Amino acid sequence: MDINFKKGQEVRQEFGGPVMKVIDFEPELIENVITQWEDEEGTIITGKFMDSVLVPAEDQ
Repeated sequence: MDINFKKGQEVRQEFGGPVMKVIDFEPELIENVITQWEDEEGTIITGKFMDSVLVPAEDQ
């Protein structure tokens, strides 16, 4: 499986949403990219996404 992102890279979902930072990978899972972002209240949120639904944030 090819992962197209690097730790520390900023990404977002293909169809919008918050800018997130890639913090780790779980190559054995379908949702293999682990990200973190901060919401409006300053809460740090961690999420897992398939790499196919993410794009580099600078492309938007």
